[in-house]
Amino acid sequence: MPIVNIKVTDQSMSIEQKKALIEGATDLLVQVLNKPRETVDVIIDEINTNNWGVGGKMMSEILQSKQD
Repeated sequence: MPIVNIKVTDQSMSIEQKKALIEGATDLLVQVLNKPRETVDVIIDEINTNNWGVGGKMMSEILQSKQD
């Protein structure tokens, strides 16, 4: 059973966007790996921006500096 784990920030992803990610990732694995749809698991982890760092800085700080 293939498992896809998508990690994103917890910044207002809509249900429709989540559905599209799950469907698209499933379609890709069915096509590329030739696996049955019902065996593909997709997990979306929404990570708080205070718990994500890039280049030694918190993602919340990076996003805030882009808004300023």
